[in-house]
Amino acid sequence: MSVQLLVAQLLLITLGLIGVAAARPQLIVEHGSKAIIAIIATFLVARLKPRTFLKAGTVFWGVTLVLLMLVLVIGVGTETSPGTRRWLNLGIRFQPSELAKLGLILQLASFFSRRGVQHKLLSATGMIVFTTLLVILEPDLGTSVLTFGLGIILMYAAGVRISNISGFLLSLGLVSIPFISLYLERHPYILERWFGHHNRDEALPQGLDQIGMAHRDLNFGGWWGHGPDGLRWDYFAAHTDMVVAAVGFSTGLLGVVMLLFAYWLIVSSALQVAQLASRIRPMTPEVHGASILAIGCMFMIVGQAFVNLAVAAGIFPVTGVPLPLVSFGFSSMLTMSVALGVIHSALRHVREQLPQENNAADLMPMPADD
Repeated sequence: MSVQLLVAQLLLITLGLIGVAAARPQLIVEHGSKAIIAIIATFLVARLKPRTFLKAGTVFWGVTLVLLMLVLVIGVGTETSPGTRRWLNLGIRFQPSELAKLGLILQLASFFSRRGVQHKLLSATGMIVFTTLLVILEPDLGTSVLTFGLGIILMYAAGVRISNISGFLLSLGLVSIPFISLYLERHPYILERWFGHHNRDEALPQGLDQIGMAHRDLNFGGWWGHGPDGLRWDYFAAHTDMVVAAVGFSTGLLGVVMLLFAYWLIVSSALQVAQLASRIRPMTPEVHGASILAIGCMFMIVGQAFVNLAVAAGIFPVTGVPLPLVSFGFSSMLTMSVALGVIHSALRHVREQLPQENNAADLMPMPADD
């Protein structure tokens, strides 16, 4: 296993424990127990070889599509958004859109590694659009944008030309214009939230909204923070969407820098997979698939982190996207931990395909199962 990926995961989970302890102390035991399960899931998934994920890609993706369809029929919302349907309660409560992102990664990696990228853009486009459409219908605009962006990154990682991707985006944009208008008319809260965010300084006294309170926590954290038991303001989603504010208040600038460093380690590890894969000749379908898997899982984690941090910084309006491996919530934490396990697996496999003298000693040996 990759030492730097383990360090990144442990850093993020530790900072998450501190943030949840500061924001919602009564949830710390539940969050800690789920964090342990998530770490175990990473170790179990890391034992598998990339070909296992590639073989299971179509089936897993199909299951996630069925779950997304079930959400539209029997899904439930939350107290703050009762008009949405984003959760399933089948004995356990979970969010299928989190699994759908991972399913799309496995499916496209399997598809491109088996079929190549020549003249396959239409099929891949259909997979991306269909998955994104099911998420949009919940409605969940934030997750749907991330899902669509994930598909574009996967096409680029697979080797699809930029010109082809640009043509696809332009065509899809033109076709979707009338549907976007209808969607916004049916869900007016999206525009209200967008314009309300840009006019927040005029509409509300400074500091009395959710983002303003989060900014106060971050500012008062200083260099070293006040610890998780420091006196702070209570506001909505302080342990989920705005958990970075609780982390910053408790650990200061040092904790926020460590948070960013952990995500950088994940980016570095995934890019290393792609770099090493490009040096293997001939490149086998499994090596190609491992590279796509690593880049897709990296973007799934870090792309979502970017959106969450941009919301906390006041750049984007509130989207309801949690901070990966830090926010309270089991669906996201488990899915992101599985994604880390996939990157572990991909990195180990490409290392094994290199000449022995080129292998670096930053991997811990672990037996692999088919």
